[in-house]
Amino acid sequence: MAETQAIPKSMRSEKRSVAGSSVLAAFVITFLKVLVGITTGSLGILSEAAHSGLDLIAALVTYFSVRVSDKPADADHQYGHGKVENFSAFIETFLLLMTCVWIIYEAQHRLFFRSVEIEPSVAAFAVMFLSIGIDFWRSRALGRIAVKYDSQALEADALHFSTDIWSSSVVILGLALVAVGRRAGIPWLRDADPVAALCVAGVVIWVSWRLARRTVDALLDAAPLGVRAGIIDAVTGVEGVVEIDRVRIRRAGNRYFADLSVALPRVVTFQRSEQIVSNVTSAVQKLLPNADVMVHSLARPQVDESIFDRIRAVATRHNVNVHDVSVQDLDGKLHVEQHLELNENFELKEAHDRVTQLESEIRAEVPEVITILTHIESEPATIEPGEEEIADAKLEKKFKAIAAGFPEIIDMHDVKIRRVRNRLYLSCHCTLPDGMQLSRVHDVQTELEIRLKQAAPQLFRVLIHPEPVTDNLR
Repeated sequence: MAETQAIPKSMRSEKRSVAGSSVLAAFVITFLKVLVGITTGSLGILSEAAHSGLDLIAALVTYFSVRVSDKPADADHQYGHGKVENFSAFIETFLLLMTCVWIIYEAQHRLFFRSVEIEPSVAAFAVMFLSIGIDFWRSRALGRIAVKYDSQALEADALHFSTDIWSSSVVILGLALVAVGRRAGIPWLRDADPVAALCVAGVVIWVSWRLARRTVDALLDAAPLGVRAGIIDAVTGVEGVVEIDRVRIRRAGNRYFADLSVALPRVVTFQRSEQIVSNVTSAVQKLLPNADVMVHSLARPQVDESIFDRIRAVATRHNVNVHDVSVQDLDGKLHVEQHLELNENFELKEAHDRVTQLESEIRAEVPEVITILTHIESEPATIEPGEEEIADAKLEKKFKAIAAGFPEIIDMHDVKIRRVRNRLYLSCHCTLPDGMQLSRVHDVQTELEIRLKQAAPQLFRVLIHPEPVTDNLR
């Protein structure tokens, strides 16, 4: 599991500050609405007071949830505490729906079963306008921090308070119509207040439905719409990825967690696979910034895999190196010759048993192969001591003369002769044409090595480093 990133101190401070301010504002507004609602008898104001009361509870829940959600991951909560924000938003949704049930019940009761006298007052209008002003201020403050830190709990609060502006406006309209009805002698306008309350309930239901869908999706780990397809497209374009086996995304608070299984060519090295996995992670984080990405790599054969790749894949499975693999087609039958490196400390019996097992698996993996001949080489496991560089101008001149006899070799340079354990080691650089195919380069190197050893039988090992012409012109 990737280590969860630490929560910045500034982020915690801003989220808690705006959530605390929201609690204070909700308390003041709720108190004033209850006061004028009781004195006027307005269901619209009382419904708004109930709505604001639940907003106060929701604001308290949000305040405590952002405090908990910012805690870092621990042994018992390995994905962090971000889900607390999603759960907080779910509680807010439930409270809002309970508000709607009461408002709708009371409104239909006043419309059809009993009449309640409404006393619109200056205080009622003043409180509602004050409520609109405060709701506008805190919805903007909450929304700004919610967007900045992608906080679903703060976003839920901001959404509530922005819709409160419209619901408060509807209540003001209802009170105004009641006042007009009383002055103009229009009895049916007294129903404007419960009708306004129903409009408030409608707004709350609409807000609750939107919020409920998002919070339930977050709690059930639903993938964001279109993100999974976007990740698949992005990762498919990463060089080295053969196919995508699985993509899973979950959200906890403002953090996303992505879990991918990708198939890589089975012949790639561990270092190369690590690089591909890093590129996959970067591709995902371009779509989900700061996401915690876990990539599981799977070894898979490629469609265009050659017989050489299939042989190397078996060797890689045994964690051994094969080189100089040669495949001959004799009368439609394939014969393989290969060089295999094994630890120099192995005894012959152990080394032979390993080779036998490897050859058996190669035949099973590549049934076209009839025979396999393996040359066992010792893989160095110790650093050779006693290195001594020898300056032998005569021998160096002789080696350069031999190299000059090859039309492909432009020059030989950086010739070094060393004595190790009374054995001579030769290393040199040879300049060759830029466009020469690597197979031909290998043939030239092999032939040069043979001729050098013929000319100087005391040579134990020859290492030739090929260089293109353009490399020596820099």
